[in-house]
Amino acid sequence: MKSLYCILFFVIFSSVYYFVICQNVPSPRRELTSTLVGTRLYFFGGATGISESNEVWYLDLSSSFNISTPLWHSDVVMPVGYTLGTFCLSPIDNSTVFLIGGRTWIANTKTYSYTSSVYKFDFKASQWTTPTFYNFNSSFATRNEMQSVIDNNGKIFVFGGMNRSNETNTGYNDMSILDITTMICSTQTQSQSVLVNVDYTATLLPSGLIVYIGGRGSNSTNLNNISQFASGSTIASRTAHSAVLTQDGNIIIYGGSTLSSGKIVNVFSDVAVLNANSWVWSVPIVSGTSAPPLTDHSAALYNNYMILAFGATSASNLYTNNIYILDIQNYTWVTTYNIPTTTSQAKQTQSIGNSPTSQVNQANNQANNQANNAFSILYVGIGIGAGVVILAVVLFIIGSVIYKNQHKEKFIATPGTSKDDHIRETHMSTVYTHGIPLPETNAQTPMY
Repeated sequence: MKSLYCILFFVIFSSVYYFVICQNVPSPRRELTSTLVGTRLYFFGGATGISESNEVWYLDLSSSFNISTPLWHSDVVMPVGYTLGTFCLSPIDNSTVFLIGGRTWIANTKTYSYTSSVYKFDFKASQWTTPTFYNFNSSFATRNEMQSVIDNNGKIFVFGGMNRSNETNTGYNDMSILDITTMICSTQTQSQSVLVNVDYTATLLPSGLIVYIGGRGSNSTNLNNISQFASGSTIASRTAHSAVLTQDGNIIIYGGSTLSSGKIVNVFSDVAVLNANSWVWSVPIVSGTSAPPLTDHSAALYNNYMILAFGATSASNLYTNNIYILDIQNYTWVTTYNIPTTTSQAKQTQSIGNSPTSQVNQANNQANNQANNAFSILYVGIGIGAGVVILAVVLFIIGSVIYKNQHKEKFIATPGTSKDDHIRETHMSTVYTHGIPLPETNAQTPMY
């Protein structure tokens, strides 16, 4: 019976382990980088608290899901562990992402290892390369904690950042411009009146104006009030928050944190809106079960959904791998992502990368994503089916063992008998010849 319990425990443990593995869920992390390619929301690297990840994950936004059980997909891993960098999606082919700066590590360790300032990922070929930019600014090496934007002509603008290569944490106030069409880099030094800035958000408006919100100087102190160049509601200074640009010209920010001596002391959970036409801040009334405080997280806008993911949730740096969705049409936190309509999806695709997308490329991307999603569902179905079959076979074997044990013939020995007698009597012939008396039994005669 003891062996039966061991088998049952093994089956239950294996089933739970198999179910968890099939979920394919990324571990909690912060300081990651994310970008939207077609209907795929990609996440690169991040700090897990144990190591610096080189993983690449994505959510397929062509399928509906509940935020408690999103269907995660993994892609080709990065050549290095990656944190605190920035990204840009090429408007030329809408399938190439440039990861710029950041801290690079030996994959899945906490050992720092500088190899390149720029990485390129081709989504069509699923291939990582290290492109070469001519006239590259040597001081840009190991620069991190900055944000970038890219215009319709393929020029990437990166402001400020901090150098990781020395103990003094040198900060910069220059503007680096990387042209992905000519692969030439140039640097414009700003006046000293422009503050050294890191951990801000950068948003490119259709007018060509880049809006920088929040951040801090190289001495880890927060900048002046975030609303100093805009009127309206007073918004607290912060770093490591997120920002997205809507179709109607609003910049929505969420979360962020304040620092003291380089340590997080407070994490925000508020939503604020900056009207980039009137330069007025407002704080909307938000309904639904709100997201927790988040900092060092990611955010993307797809159709009417602002999708938040990962990040640290408190000053004690508790990490999360949860997804939170804000419906910006009515400012409501929702628990289900529903597939957008074709019309609204086309509009939003044009605004996400701050560059127009042709309808031909969009149609091709949607067709490819739907095909890939179908294959993913097929693979999951096959895995679940195989697991059910294996579980059924194991349960059948256990049931057979239990049945045999319950129906096994029991023999109770009495004085003058033994197991051998039982076996001999069990196999004794029952064919008798006429005239021959039946064999006597070994019954004892009672004595009086």
